[in-house]
Amino acid sequence: MLKEILVATATAVVCGNVSFAQNEPADTINGKELGEIVVQAPKVIRKADSDMFIPSKSAVEASKNGMDLLRNLMIPTVTVNDVMGSISSSGQSVQVRINGRLATVEQVRDLLPETIKRVEWIDNPGLRYNGANAVVNFIVANPTLGGSLMASAMPSLNSAFGNYGASLKFNNGRSQWGVSAHGKLTNKVHSHRDYTETFTFPDGESLTRTETPVDGYVDDTSGNLQVDYSYIKPDTTVFRVELNGFKRWPEGAMYEGLLSLSNGEKDIHLRQYNRRTGFTPSLSAYLEQHFSHGQVLAVDFNASLYDGHTVSSYTEREPMSGNLLTDVNTSIKDCNQAYGIEADYIKSWKYSKFTAGASYTANRNRSTYENLGDEVFHQRQDKVYFFAEYFQRIRKVTLTAGLGAQYTSFRFRETGEGNNTWNLRPQFTATYGLSQSHQFRLGFSSWQSSPSLAETNPVAQQTDGFQWTVGNQSLKTSSSYMLAFRYNFMLPRVMGSFGIRAFTSPDAITPYLQWEGDRLVTSYENSRGLQNLAFYLSPQVEVIPDWLMVSGTLQYKAERMRGNGYRHYNHNWSGDVTAMAQHYGFTLLVQYRKEQSNLWGEKISWGETYSMVSLGYNLKNWEFTAGVFCPFTKYDQGSRSFNKYNANESHLRVDMAPMPFVSVSYNVQWGRQKRGANKLVNVNANVDTSTAAGR
Repeated sequence: MLKEILVATATAVVCGNVSFAQNEPADTINGKELGEIVVQAPKVIRKADSDMFIPSKSAVEASKNGMDLLRNLMIPTVTVNDVMGSISSSGQSVQVRINGRLATVEQVRDLLPETIKRVEWIDNPGLRYNGANAVVNFIVANPTLGGSLMASAMPSLNSAFGNYGASLKFNNGRSQWGVSAHGKLTNKVHSHRDYTETFTFPDGESLTRTETPVDGYVDDTSGNLQVDYSYIKPDTTVFRVELNGFKRWPEGAMYEGLLSLSNGEKDIHLRQYNRRTGFTPSLSAYLEQHFSHGQVLAVDFNASLYDGHTVSSYTEREPMSGNLLTDVNTSIKDCNQAYGIEADYIKSWKYSKFTAGASYTANRNRSTYENLGDEVFHQRQDKVYFFAEYFQRIRKVTLTAGLGAQYTSFRFRETGEGNNTWNLRPQFTATYGLSQSHQFRLGFSSWQSSPSLAETNPVAQQTDGFQWTVGNQSLKTSSSYMLAFRYNFMLPRVMGSFGIRAFTSPDAITPYLQWEGDRLVTSYENSRGLQNLAFYLSPQVEVIPDWLMVSGTLQYKAERMRGNGYRHYNHNWSGDVTAMAQHYGFTLLVQYRKEQSNLWGEKISWGETYSMVSLGYNLKNWEFTAGVFCPFTKYDQGSRSFNKYNANESHLRVDMAPMPFVSVSYNVQWGRQKRGANKLVNVNANVDTSTAAGR
């Protein structure tokens, strides 16, 4: 398959010819123009800190929502999977924003393509983005009068799977009111698991257990309702408030299998069931005030609650007699809170900009272990973050440098244990525009990862007849560093990027296993670190202008992980290729994606490998699409562990593949256009959830 990607990409490049460009005015902040490098080429402007893609008329006409438009832009390295509702880049997650404001995929689906003025792609985010791998920012204009209505449905034809959504917006002068609802359905979709594990005991003896699947299914159903209000007085005041309610119905999986044992003992019937349900209301408020001399003060507040329930059940029985050999049940009731506030000051000049900010985030977690007689545990987490960043343009060179400092504290009330850490977060980017068609960018970034609730929880949770999991309250916040080089090129009918990324996390938080009597206990440590090096090439080719586009990414990654008594290596190829043909209102899309594998601790995990074919037709305000998910490939997600005490391999297979689906979208808008709210600050107040231990 890798050979096929190379051949497809090479063929597309050979077919390229000549194309013409369109120009776009430079962005302004408070009336002060920032220097940028403009590349006269189809749809893209190379800026010092981002690539700005201008939607073409054909791309807008072929789209009925923001996800459609992002897919039709075919931004190099960006993969859009509308069926699964994901946006990724070279195997890494992408942070989504709308007018600078943190957003979700569902909110992107609510965007009318006609209102999207441009899409900003930021592959080396600064300190303000708080450790994001990459950012895609939709710049949207909203009507001053009238409103918009949008609705979509994408059900599967052979399983209880689908995505549904609707949004309604009303505008009156400087005010906009909006209400939206979204739902995701995955109800007992048949799946099975291939699983093999080998236990090595302290005396050196080993036992291999091979699971033959009998039955299984996955659940992942959720719904979201949002009400929002915006007040926009251009270049003076921006105010926005959102009230959101997210309901998660059972998310989890059930697997049944027959275990065969290498020591000749009788087979064992295994049943594992995990489920999580909960409700999360949240409130966010944003205020941006402009002052004279290019100054801005922006404040963001976010609060969320979580009331949820997590359960895990694991049993082993004799198949014939039904005698119970192992019975493990975990039930956790969470009542958790999160609050965050951030304030930023921005000062802009003609060719430079200074930004400074501070944020505070508080998490208050209360977990009740119903399987331990309703024993209660409280955890307190606090984060304080300060940063300053300066941007300067000097002819063809632009420089950005900044420094952040983060204080992290967590503590358990019942034990009095916890940890406090200070970490520095340096950042640097240099961009050089050799010409309008060639740009070089070198960036250094860093970020911190705090221990999660599950990694620090002192409650011992039994996993199966052998294994237990317990958190480590002595963990420290880990730091990560990345050095990235990127070359952007623009040739006739061909544009794209070649890049190199070097990453290290010298004290990454990873699991480690050890025997304690007859128990194999999994806990967590600050390891000796992960290092990896990745090379990628991402071209986009206009094979036939306005008719046929081909884009793809080919990546090679090598990495090393060291920890408590181990050293492991991993190297792999990954990539994707997308071909899109558009004409007479029809859009034909063919896509293949092989996700990268990632080494973390003593485990290699790989994401989705999938293919997709779809044919859509646009008729006025309607879009009709029919397609097949995984027509050429088997859906596969899994992991492989190399631990000396428990080596295992797991593959998740979804039986619905190949999955035929249909999609119907409708949107309409009325009213004049204006620039929308551009949120400059985003504070993160994500509420924590407990995790029940599972195999």
